[in-house]
Amino acid sequence: MKKRNVGMALSLVLAAGTLLGACGKSNDNKSTDTSKSGGKEKNFTVAMVTDIGGVDDKSFNQSAWEGLKNYGKENGLNKGKDGYDYLPSQSDADYATNLNTLVRQGFDLVYGIGFLMPDAVETIATQRKDSKFAIVDAEVNQPNVASILFKEQEAGFLAGVAAAKTTKTNHIGFIGGMEIPVIERFESGFLAGVKAAKPEVKVDVQYAGVFDKAEIGQTIASKMYSTGADVIFHSAGATGVGLFKEANDLKKKDPSRDIWAIGVDRDQADMGPDVVLTSALKRVDVAVKDLATKTKDGQFPGGKVTLYGLAEDSVGLAPINAKAANKADIEASVKEWVEKIKSGELKVPETRKELKSFNPKK
Repeated sequence: MKKRNVGMALSLVLAAGTLLGACGKSNDNKSTDTSKSGGKEKNFTVAMVTDIGGVDDKSFNQSAWEGLKNYGKENGLNKGKDGYDYLPSQSDADYATNLNTLVRQGFDLVYGIGFLMPDAVETIATQRKDSKFAIVDAEVNQPNVASILFKEQEAGFLAGVAAAKTTKTNHIGFIGGMEIPVIERFESGFLAGVKAAKPEVKVDVQYAGVFDKAEIGQTIASKMYSTGADVIFHSAGATGVGLFKEANDLKKKDPSRDIWAIGVDRDQADMGPDVVLTSALKRVDVAVKDLATKTKDGQFPGGKVTLYGLAEDSVGLAPINAKAANKADIEASVKEWVEKIKSGELKVPETRKELKSFNPKK
């Protein structure tokens, strides 16, 4: 009898142990599931490092940041380490440090915004081979870096057409930031557009040498307007803010005077509703959002250049100011050239060398 009782007791102990073990395994499995953000997949997070122009430069960096915010909104993300974010750069020395900081914070894709960053991106990408990077306006030949370039010449061309159709003095201007390939594409396209629409127009071209000095942009604009230009296009980042200030000041002094400015990168109509004719759009926001989405979906184009142009709706022209006297004529002309570019009938020159042999009638 005692042996039987002992046997039954042992059976009960073993059964209890098995039951507890099963419960323990169930809890362990539940713990593993919730370690992934409460049973949900981890957010695909993105961040960017601005160049020295800052995130509120009213131009290039701001457009890129708008693209990240749009990506975040579409994917239900908030600003911060679990969603999207940016780090500003006060000088070139900040680029590598900021890129590395964002990687250490765990962002899945980190952007370097601007042509000033390829060295920093390449350095950090080489060190952080398991991380993904993207650079805008430059090319970095690393398998974990996606390079984004634009056909700025196509947007510049349309701006040139609009300027030529608007000028009454047959004298217009172009203000560039620094003489680099990106700005040369804007300049070459702009001059080609002017030539195509009204070849007798004179174009003053001047470079500021910087992208973050509005006072220099204003000085250049002042000289151009005072010597007869009535339309000026800038591709100078925050330096171009000076163009708008000068145009607004002159218009305020003499409301009857024809004074026009053309913005760049984003629609800069908010910089002066009485003076901004249009803007040469470079949809950095579209490209940044598009690449983030592709990467999230497992289509990261590492080691490749992705080129965005008019055909991809990533460059173009902002609406013509309703106060322009011949708005309908400008729009009709722009539409005509857009169709020629998209169809391949017209190839817009992207360098000064190509511009010399450019013939819009061919």
